[in-house]
Amino acid sequence: MTTFAIVDLETTGNASPKGDRIIEIGIVLMNEAGSVIREFSSLIYPERDIPPFITSLTGIDEEDVMDAPLFSEIAGDIHPLFKDAYIVAHNIEFDLGFLNDELQRCGFPRLHNPIIDTVELARIMLPTSSAFKLGHLAEKLDMGHDRPHRALSDAQVTADLLQYLLKQMQALPERTLSQLLKIEGKLKSDLRTFIESAVEEARYRTQNDTDIEILYGIAVRSRRPDEVRSASSSIFPPFEQWNKEVYEGENGLKSMVPEYEIRKGQQEMTSHVHKALEENRHAVIEAGAGTGKSAAYLLPAVYHAVKNDERILITTHTNSLQKQLLEEEIPKIERMFPRPIRAVLYKGKGHYISLIHFQYELERSYQDNYDTALTKAMLLVWLTKTRTGDIDEVQLPSNGRQFWHKVSAEQSSKTEQLGYTDDSFFQWALRRAEEADIIITNHALFCLDIIKEETSLPSYDRAVVDEAHHLEAVAGRYFGLRMNYRDLQRYLTQTTELAQKSLYKGWPVPQSFYSHLNKLQKAVDEAKEELSQFSRYIYQHVKKQRNSSRGRSDVGRTQMTLEKERSASFMQSAKEMSNRFLSAVFVITEQMTSMQNELQILLTLKEDHGIPILLSRIHTQKDVCLDIRHQLIDYFDSQDEESVRWIEIEGEGAANSIYLYSEPLNTPGILKERLFNQKKSVVLTSATLTTGDSFKYIRDSLGLGDEPDVIETSIPSPYPFHEQVQLLVPDDFPDIKNDPDTFIEALSEAIYSTAHVTNGRMMVLFTSYDMLRRTYSLLKEFIDPEEFMIFAQGISSGSRDRLKKNFQAFDQAILLGTSSFWEGVDIPGDDLSCLMMVRLPFAPPDQPVQKSIDQRLKQEGKNAFMEKSLPQAIIRFKQGFGRLIRSSSDRGVVIVCDQRLMEAKYGKYFLSSLPDIPVVYDSTKKLMDRIENWL
Repeated sequence: MTTFAIVDLETTGNASPKGDRIIEIGIVLMNEAGSVIREFSSLIYPERDIPPFITSLTGIDEEDVMDAPLFSEIAGDIHPLFKDAYIVAHNIEFDLGFLNDELQRCGFPRLHNPIIDTVELARIMLPTSSAFKLGHLAEKLDMGHDRPHRALSDAQVTADLLQYLLKQMQALPERTLSQLLKIEGKLKSDLRTFIESAVEEARYRTQNDTDIEILYGIAVRSRRPDEVRSASSSIFPPFEQWNKEVYEGENGLKSMVPEYEIRKGQQEMTSHVHKALEENRHAVIEAGAGTGKSAAYLLPAVYHAVKNDERILITTHTNSLQKQLLEEEIPKIERMFPRPIRAVLYKGKGHYISLIHFQYELERSYQDNYDTALTKAMLLVWLTKTRTGDIDEVQLPSNGRQFWHKVSAEQSSKTEQLGYTDDSFFQWALRRAEEADIIITNHALFCLDIIKEETSLPSYDRAVVDEAHHLEAVAGRYFGLRMNYRDLQRYLTQTTELAQKSLYKGWPVPQSFYSHLNKLQKAVDEAKEELSQFSRYIYQHVKKQRNSSRGRSDVGRTQMTLEKERSASFMQSAKEMSNRFLSAVFVITEQMTSMQNELQILLTLKEDHGIPILLSRIHTQKDVCLDIRHQLIDYFDSQDEESVRWIEIEGEGAANSIYLYSEPLNTPGILKERLFNQKKSVVLTSATLTTGDSFKYIRDSLGLGDEPDVIETSIPSPYPFHEQVQLLVPDDFPDIKNDPDTFIEALSEAIYSTAHVTNGRMMVLFTSYDMLRRTYSLLKEFIDPEEFMIFAQGISSGSRDRLKKNFQAFDQAILLGTSSFWEGVDIPGDDLSCLMMVRLPFAPPDQPVQKSIDQRLKQEGKNAFMEKSLPQAIIRFKQGFGRLIRSSSDRGVVIVCDQRLMEAKYGKYFLSSLPDIPVVYDSTKKLMDRIENWL
């Protein structure tokens, strides 16, 4: 019977070659039936200091290991435990690397047993897990993990995890297992024996997999039959009667929501949304935190959709809200309706897998690298579970996106003309969306649909825009241009893949076809070289500019706005270099056209499903090249006075890491023309839409302007803010303009002092990336990581969500963030007790779009500060404030280290935009005492 030796180590660091050593070892010997044969555990004297961070993580300090044996003293007991066993660890390269280095140091042979990495196996068997750390998986799978980061406890949990994952493997369909066998050789773990055993079991299972079907040779989860949309409208009571029953009746929300309380504001919002939809009017509705905004607009939207047999679109900014609407809110309100609600989450083609293209890639698994093999294995298992085929469900490995572009539905743009139908997930999502009552999408696809001639969404006449304060910024991005060196290089690399002769092996293509492949490869090489020179030239030019003409983005990139007069000679030179790059791109498109023509002829002579696959990929890649040509020519030739163009470079990055941007200055005008003038009813809602009790700013910035007959209402939050939060402003901070260094020192001291009082659990919001970076450096000098963990956006690795999760994982942590942390980051409950705003959130005046809009407003004789800068800052201030209080039980303090809030004339506008809360203006020392007493 197979034996597993499951091992876990605690060490002084993560680099054995640099002298890090083992401080604890835990080993569990287990047989295939799951019975534990033996356990071994020991602390180890590491012959070097244990860093404070390791002590904080593991609880093991110098005193604990003082009397522990050296590794050499127990090596003789450890080595025999691995005889004839599979070595298993959670991240095997780390544990086995350390173990072998120590064994070798003691004169024992290195271990070369078959291995299983439970991180890798978990990625394959649980591809939709949001994280693969041992603690996260133990919690998700409800496995007791009493002493995380202690070796024996971690080894025991790893043993439980291994058993669970092998059972998951045994439950897979035979087809999936057989395809995994073809990939297994490229993985780290030695899984062949276990997969073969599972194949045998699957063959002789008595019951069939009723929830599995085979499509294009791949086992996928059976899809529910599409409901046919009923032509007749449903019978409903009048809306007022129905609304009252929903909110106040015994069979309404009261019967479904535990501890339900009637919220008048929620009921009022439902009536306003219904009125807008019914009377073909636009609406702007601000609904404070705790209103129950999602249900308040879903109820009338579904009522209208079901009653009138009409689809309604709902768009949000964040994926988390889309998921919440579909999985929590809609099931909650469904019983209020006479039939099930047909609601779908709809995304662009690039989100969905094409089964035909995936099958094509599975047939070519012999040439995979590790990341591709792992990605394929994850997708094979995921397809047996997913209902949507949406890749956002999967946590792809680092280079998995490179493989994904080959198998996404974007590759199937011309399938029907090529003689086959890719009837998989995108087509299914489209059919469901066309039959839906409610389509949920994101602002990005919503804006793409508005701006493009070809529609990206099924048609709709009425829409609800949640998180509407984001719409202007997202629209600006999608109505403009975004292009960077890294993406362009990636597109060229993808084109190179089509020039590989091995793809066309065995087909009777003429010799001229191989000539086109050679010319294509040569053109791609030339394009890459020209792109590098073009990018380096731009990078060096931006870097040489005097500071007065440069700005900084919120992630620290250097920015340079392109101004017609000042940038003329640079633009001319950049345009010439761009044209050399585009000449090579033109040759690429010509060669791909010739390849298409010859493959089309071959398609009439030979039946081979690989031909239309490659034809569709060539077509897709050619379209990308044509888009690049069109966009770059337009970028350097454009005489458009209605847009702003700028360049960003990574200050510390490679000498060609450039980003080209443009945005229209008239985003409101485009939204008015393409959205509000075209649709019967658009409802804009958010918790932050007013400034000074007025909707003027948001209406002007989103294109509604002075349009008559727009419904406006502001519904206050039901939370008792005066009991939940205090706003504190220190009156003794140095003047930032006269002495920025002393200001940063005072800020760092205040952060440290506050963290002591609040036990960490604080978020610090900056308006300047440079100030964040300098504050972080100073804090790292005098804060011991054993005391507080510090995470900083743009410095600590990981996305915004990853930083948030890391922050929540530590009891005493401080999170530093810039502009994107001002909104959309929810840290409810005790995880966040203090929010510190370093400065009032005015957009930096040197930001390209802000600067251009300010100049335009001044030319029109308007006050740019009062018209744009101030209301924009107030909305961001309200958003930042909203990070702290996310439920009726949250409590905390907001500290604003900017005396302008109390002393500048415009400070009152910020204060009046907040709920009625205590505001205290005093010395930092007294504020600290107040926080301690209050919390």
